[in-house]
Amino acid sequence: MVFCGTAPGRVSAERKAYYAHPQNKFWRVLHEVGLTPRLLAPAEYTLLPEFGIGLTDIAKHVFGMDNQLPPQSLGREAAAALRARIEDVAPQRLAFTSLTGGKRVMGPKAKFGLQKDKIGGTEVWILPSPSPAANWNWDAGLWRALAKRVAKSGA
Repeated sequence: MVFCGTAPGRVSAERKAYYAHPQNKFWRVLHEVGLTPRLLAPAEYTLLPEFGIGLTDIAKHVFGMDNQLPPQSLGREAAAALRARIEDVAPQRLAFTSLTGGKRVMGPKAKFGLQKDKIGGTEVWILPSPSPAANWNWDAGLWRALAKRVAKSGA
């Protein structure tokens, strides 16, 4: 499984670790839903492959809040590059950690949850953002549904 953000936030870029803002819920929810056996610190992101998890972003060369990013950083070329990486690696699942990211790659009509369209053979999910800037739409329910599906399939 690969989790995909839009771009690292300022704190994550400074600390050179994914989802590193102290109020980001990513690491806590990953553990709470059972995708990791213990709560990991952002600096431990290199341990995720041991649990069958990878991390990436759509925008690979910039950082900041989505509304601060240059338009092309989440544009058609960036989306195509992500699709190519996913098709090459072929994980069982790709989970966008924001609706914005999911819509940039899956199209403007994409909604939260399991998508009907795949990328190659990869199942695609769009999850509510764990960012503190997105508390207004936080709901761990879809994160739990994803974890349940992973547990049911054994991968």
